[in-house]
Amino acid sequence: MSSRERSRWKSNRADRCARRVVLVAAALAAGMMLETFGRAESAALEWYVAPDGDDAWSGTRPEPNAGRSDGPFATLERARDEIRRRKKSGTLPRGGAVVWLAGGTYERSTTFELGAEDSGTADSPIVYRSRPGAVVRLIGGKRLGGFGPVSDPKVLERLDPAARPHVLKSDVKAQGVVEYGQPGGGGLELFFQDKPMPVARWPNQGFVKIVEVLGKTPVDVRGTKGCAEGVFAYEGDRPRRWTAERDAWLHGYWFWDWADERQKVESIDPEKRTITLARPHHHYGYRKGQWFYAFNLLSEIDQPGEWYLDRDAGVLYFWPPAPIDEGQAIVSVAPTLVRLNGASHVTIQDLVLEAMRDTAIVVSGGSHVRIAGCTVRNGGRNAISVSGQQHAVVDCRVYQMAEGGISLSGGDRKTLAPAALVAENNHIHHYGRWKPMYSAGISMHGVGNRAAHNLIHDAPHQAIAFSGNDHLIELNEIHNVCFESNDAGAIYAGRDWTMRGTVIRHNYLHHIYGFENRGCVGVYLDDMFCGTEIRGNVFYQVPRAAFIGGGRDCRVENNIFVDCKPALHIDARALGWAGYHAQMWIKEGREKGTLSGIRFRDPPYRDRYPQLPGILDDDPAAPRGNVVARNICWKGRWDEIEAKARPLVTMKDNLVDVDPRFVDAAKLDFRLRDDSPAWKIGFERIPFEKIGLVRGARP
Repeated sequence: MSSRERSRWKSNRADRCARRVVLVAAALAAGMMLETFGRAESAALEWYVAPDGDDAWSGTRPEPNAGRSDGPFATLERARDEIRRRKKSGTLPRGGAVVWLAGGTYERSTTFELGAEDSGTADSPIVYRSRPGAVVRLIGGKRLGGFGPVSDPKVLERLDPAARPHVLKSDVKAQGVVEYGQPGGGGLELFFQDKPMPVARWPNQGFVKIVEVLGKTPVDVRGTKGCAEGVFAYEGDRPRRWTAERDAWLHGYWFWDWADERQKVESIDPEKRTITLARPHHHYGYRKGQWFYAFNLLSEIDQPGEWYLDRDAGVLYFWPPAPIDEGQAIVSVAPTLVRLNGASHVTIQDLVLEAMRDTAIVVSGGSHVRIAGCTVRNGGRNAISVSGQQHAVVDCRVYQMAEGGISLSGGDRKTLAPAALVAENNHIHHYGRWKPMYSAGISMHGVGNRAAHNLIHDAPHQAIAFSGNDHLIELNEIHNVCFESNDAGAIYAGRDWTMRGTVIRHNYLHHIYGFENRGCVGVYLDDMFCGTEIRGNVFYQVPRAAFIGGGRDCRVENNIFVDCKPALHIDARALGWAGYHAQMWIKEGREKGTLSGIRFRDPPYRDRYPQLPGILDDDPAAPRGNVVARNICWKGRWDEIEAKARPLVTMKDNLVDVDPRFVDAAKLDFRLRDDSPAWKIGFERIPFEKIGLVRGARP
């Protein structure tokens, strides 16, 4: 995106945001979230927690100039236990209970646990939240001290000469941090000035490429099943300086653009310029021209921010990007910070959660849990994982996560009973920094879940991934994702004939190009995924914006495609290279009466998806039943349809290469003027003013 175009887009986005403001009062006033909060904030029972509190006190509100003989609790656990005690002696009053957290930092080395016994009710919810205006930080890490200059001659010799005056060391083992995990993932991380610091690597940005594969690598789209040998040639002499490293690792896209993996170096031959990787080797093997970088190397600390942990000695080496006393250095220690298992009618609100090694918040079982207005950042895995019934993640901000953002998983695929899980009005960005592939901003699994009004951007791979049935993905804005992969989709699902009924509507996808601008996909229905509706979306500068990869019974209707190359892709892969998938499903269906374990000819599938029961009798590998109607395609290129598939696609009333008369395309305002020819083909209005974040909420 050029600077001029980015400026136009930001200006136009600001205009759209201003138009959305008028929706805020009505939307939030009517929301279930605020109804719950309103009841909770008028609760008869209140307890207080503060960093300088005491669990021996009564949990009362701290009063100005009061003595220290009583006051707030020190821990969440003490407040939780007090609520349990009150519940055992009688029911909570109408309005429930609120635990108010005073501003400050709460270091945690263990998980705060809530179970079924900690539930509220619809009329008596339980809320854990910050006091108004306070910043409450739950940190799953240890603040480090004891930094000093490096004096060991052997260490100094290994350091880059330019780094020697700047690198400091801290004995983390002496400070009680003794579990480090593996460099390949899930272990200790360093944060400074509220940002994750990069493990020392080369090159500092980007990748270098495999010059030649020397070991055996069978080529098979399904994987090499461990037959690859993991030996390859590199260019240049840089790896010569790594020969003294005891625990060097490489992160590479070894065969496919979408299958990265971190692998330990077994040996380096600087004379032959070859690297041998330790077992287990990459599942898909290795290929000339693929890319990698090296990391976890003391000798590669060569710029501010980089660090290295000597796991044998328990000493951390760090080149701070600012004076060490001007930003807290924190290493991650705790796994999950908050876990709700079987709890219902509980709200976690307005907290900052960071520096954990695993997923920050895990909700499983129960119903009507709300994670609201929280900031989750700098975590070792995902931000929030939710399963159960009618839970919601709303108004949260998620960024700088090692893996993904929000996961919704619930609903019964056998009965098609929905879970009604919701991710709404969340701002999710700059994630997938450690596990870039298949770490989605939002992932949805099961039946009947919803992702709406989210803003998702700046990620190496997917924005939204889904599997299962009857989800609703609507009114989201997605941009600048898939920047480290090519065969990838901003919104992605794949490989199951029975997963149907999802509607993807009224989303705005823009400026999505793929790795090295070599192309990716907007909405990617991969490997015969079926029965999905792509309706009323806006795509700008998204290659293969609507992609049907050999599937059936999909509908692409009422979308706007601008400068997409191409706008539409449909292939017949199950009649060709991907036929082995279809043949396995056909065999299962005829022998067992199931597809992927689902009895597809019986209720509720027979009634919910009428095209499905007869699929085995209707040329099942062919992409039949797809409809492409009333779309607008302006500039770019219209379609890329495989010859075998084209006769099977119903195409009607599409406006292609005819000026649609946008309100102001130069400012990326793709609303249609009253004199647009699209109205004559029956094009339906897209609610632009509702797309993206609802302004006025916390993000």
